[in-house]
Parts: sequence; structure tokens; C-alpha cells
Amino acid sequence: MKRISIFKKVAILAIALTMSVVANAQYQGDKAIGGHLAFGSGGSYTNNGIGVKFQYNVTDPIRLEGSYTSFFKKDYISMWDFSANVHWLFEVADKIRLYPLAGLGTMGIKVEVRGLSASESYFGLRLGGGMDVDLSDHLILNFQLKYQTIEDGNRTMLSAGLAYKF
Repeated sequence: MKRISIFKKVAILAIALTMSVVANAQYQGDKAIGGHLAFGSGGSYTNNGIGVKFQYNVTDPIRLEGSYTSFFKKDYISMWDFSANVHWLFEVADKIRLYPLAGLGTMGIKVEVRGLSASESYFGLRLGGGMDVDLSDHLILNFQLKYQTIEDGNRTMLSAGLAYKF
């Protein structure tokens, strides 16, 4: 059996990536704005939230996203999360794209008990991935999973939402 050299493997991967970029349905300059519902979990604490996001395609496959999520108060604790992420889009089927994501962000936590409150914010790294499904020329259904590393622990956030592309 003949072994494929590392050079040939890299060349095949480069061709496959180039083909996926050419086939991509998101184009440089595309913008989208939307909202999402979120479920967050870290340690033994889970909560739900709602958020907004703005996306901008810097190049055909590379998209920047800014998002803000406000988590509903639970057990005297309220939280918020702001993330700035980079997505690398791959069209895997007609109207369906997958993407890995990497980003930075800040998460804030506020505890209020009997009129006393304390708050703290944490800076961290975001890693994950997602999927876009085009419902029409302008409407996109989105699913995303992010793992967030912060100073005093880690948190996973799963979200689903809709965005309007213009």
C-alpha cells in the first residue's frame, strides 16, 4: 500500500478548504443582526438568558460577531456576557454552514440578597462552534455552543436564535 506524503496531504487539505470558501454563501461585506435564547452552565449553576448579536463578514469565509447575553436572575444571582468572536464558515450543504469559533469576552455576575449586593466581572477566552441554516435570502436560523474560560471557573453556553442578513 502506498503512503501519501505530508506535502500531498497538506495540498489536498488546501484544495478542499479553497473549494469550501468558493462555495460559501456568505460574502464579504454581508451583515446580520439578530437575537438568541441561551442556556448557560458552569459548576453546579445553570441559568437561561436572552441576547442580541451583530455579524459582519470580513472576507467570504471569515465573519466577526459581537454578542451580548443577559441571563435571568436565579437564586439571587444575575449574569451578563459580552463576547467578540471570529467564525470560519464552511458550507456543508445548500443553505447550511458550520463554523468553529474563537473569541474573547467579559462575563459579569451580580449577587443581591436582602438589599445587599456585590458584583464582579471576569475576562476570558471563548471556543466553540455553530451552525447557520438559511430560511430565506435574509433570515438565518443559528445554533451555537461556546466553552468560556474565566478566572474562577469555566462556563458552557448553548444558544439558538434568528438573524436578519442585509
